[in-house]
Amino acid sequence: MTTRVASHAGSWYSSRSSTLSSELDQWLSQVPSSIDGKQLPVPDARVIIAPHAGYSYSGPAAAWAYKSLDLSKAKRIFLLGPSHALYLPGCALSAHAKYATPLGDLVIDKGVVEELQKTGKFDVMSEDADETEHSLEMHLPYIYKMLSLSFSSPSEYPGLIPILVGNTSPAKEKEYGAILAPYLSDPSSVFVVSSDFCHWGSRFQYTYYLPASPSSAASSNPSGISLRRKDKAPTNPPIYESIGRLDRMAMDAIETGKHDAFLENLRETGNTVCGRHPIGVVMAAIEVLEKEGKSGEDNKGRFKFVRYERSSEVTEVGDSSVSYASAYATL
Repeated sequence: MTTRVASHAGSWYSSRSSTLSSELDQWLSQVPSSIDGKQLPVPDARVIIAPHAGYSYSGPAAAWAYKSLDLSKAKRIFLLGPSHALYLPGCALSAHAKYATPLGDLVIDKGVVEELQKTGKFDVMSEDADETEHSLEMHLPYIYKMLSLSFSSPSEYPGLIPILVGNTSPAKEKEYGAILAPYLSDPSSVFVVSSDFCHWGSRFQYTYYLPASPSSAASSNPSGISLRRKDKAPTNPPIYESIGRLDRMAMDAIETGKHDAFLENLRETGNTVCGRHPIGVVMAAIEVLEKEGKSGEDNKGRFKFVRYERSSEVTEVGDSSVSYASAYATL
């Protein structure tokens, strides 16, 4: 019975339980009690997208997704995050029995993990790979906090199923989506998708820029240019507005509910959405439910973005920023 240590506590977020709990409470309290006329949590909002950067950057944005999340029927929580350090063509599961947080431990749902392993489609993370990856860990304190607000004791908390998603092809994303669709259709399953959005700057090898022009403004998929360090900083629009437009295009594609539309957007812009593959897997799973007539009424299974922020407002070509977005989907 092994426990994954909270390897990023003390650096990416506070290792002091009292400090961490207070920070999470503060960020959650800053989110309105309703969004677009819908009281939070949004009924049947069982799927969210939320960022995974250090909490000083992404903690406030993530609160919008977590406060939207409906845990009233939850019996298991699937957590899908991208692999940053481990090359992985598919998906991998954890070998641990628990995941530690400064607030308390989350118990792995070994039954579901074993069911997924029996498909023969999942690798198993090594202990080192598991503890190196931050995309899963950064959601654990928020998950624990939300469970503590929804259940009377830790013994009642839903089990966790962490899934590390590698550099999956579109076909692989559809394959994993089909595997996860039956779990997604279960009203007692919750899915948390870990993703930051645009990583802009030469240090990320992404300096794509959308100039303002009548032709580009009228097109949902305009052509842009890659800026070089020696280029004069553009002002029409400023770089940060171009980044915002690139992210909005990606978010619009996700909100269509069409997996292929999201993939097409990424092909056209190259936007460095680091959780593109876990997002793709879940979008593919939702499409399976739609084809089977299990996604319910109109707009069920459609993501709704509720918050968007950037780490800084880039104006110079040598600057950089990372974008953070939060969304929910009802099922």
